[in-house]
Amino acid sequence: MAEAPRDEVFEFPCEFPLKVMGLRTERFAQTVLDIVLRFVPDFSAENLEMRASSKGKYLSVTCTFRATSREQLDGLYQVLSGHPDVVMVL
Repeated sequence: MAEAPRDEVFEFPCEFPLKVMGLRTERFAQTVLDIVLRFVPDFSAENLEMRASSKGKYLSVTCTFRATSREQLDGLYQVLSGHPDVVMVL
């Protein structure tokens, strides 16, 4: 079966949940929010959910926003993945 071209995986604009995981530190959620706002200026912190791991060592931050393009998502993933506080981006 042939794979769909990259641009056909999503229909833009679309609601997109982005989950970012890292060590549970005082500034982790704010760091994620600051990066998301660079790519999604109209993102509202009301659409940010946080959840600590069962032992409290890690924090997942889910930001749901209206994605407008593949380039926007690629840039966001690249910056978040390259940040030293981020363990994983889904």
